[in-house]
Amino acid sequence: MKIDLTNKTAVVTGATGKLGQTIIRSLAECGADVGICYYNKKDFASELKNEIQKKYSVKAITVRADVTDFNSIMSMKNEILQCLGTADIIVNNAVIQIDWKNILEQDPKDYESQFKSCIMHNVYMSKAFVPDMIKQKYGRVIGINTECSMQNFITQSAYVSGKRGMDGVLRVLAREVGRYNITVNQVAPGWIISDGCRNTDGSEKNINQDFPYIERLPLGRRATDIEVANAVCFLASDLAASITGVYLPVCSGNVMPSI
Repeated sequence: MKIDLTNKTAVVTGATGKLGQTIIRSLAECGADVGICYYNKKDFASELKNEIQKKYSVKAITVRADVTDFNSIMSMKNEILQCLGTADIIVNNAVIQIDWKNILEQDPKDYESQFKSCIMHNVYMSKAFVPDMIKQKYGRVIGINTECSMQNFITQSAYVSGKRGMDGVLRVLAREVGRYNITVNQVAPGWIISDGCRNTDGSEKNINQDFPYIERLPLGRRATDIEVANAVCFLASDLAASITGVYLPVCSGNVMPSI
């Protein structure tokens, strides 16, 4: 079997980040036309677009969006619609990066930023793109969550508060739009290997021995950005047509949802 996204249009927020760019490349490799949504890396977004168009012979555009602002997302959506047509797949990947601190030390503004970039980001993307999916009776909504949502470790409170709220929004959405042949799922990476911490053979380099992460993993290695992107592409495809409401960890078994 082959993951075939030919004639599909995919939109990825945070597409110039380390994971976002891998997701974009993977969707394009599967044949999807792609909307590369960036916030402040315009030049890199243009480079990524040129790379994808040359390598995969698909359509690609770059478009700026502030995922915490509904008007900005609607402007981005209209540009996608004009240049690529109706979006069949949206991948809500962007998040505001913050320093992790104990609750008593964490700036209250960090909780607000996570609310905006995790919860409202997903709400706004749904309001912008799902109505057209309903009209065509087809769509894939994929949110990028995190293994931290299950861990609730110290210093994770601001990040987890946003991601757990995002989980609730997307599970409800899955129930509300399923009748229209729209699936809504989440991929939850752990601490993944991506560009900057990868050897030429794809393995991890500069392992931090002071942070005992790998020894906790049942698979004995960190997952990669490519493996996360593979999960996204699967959920975006018709191979996953009957899968919705799922929170799928891609973290070498570090967290395991149970029944």
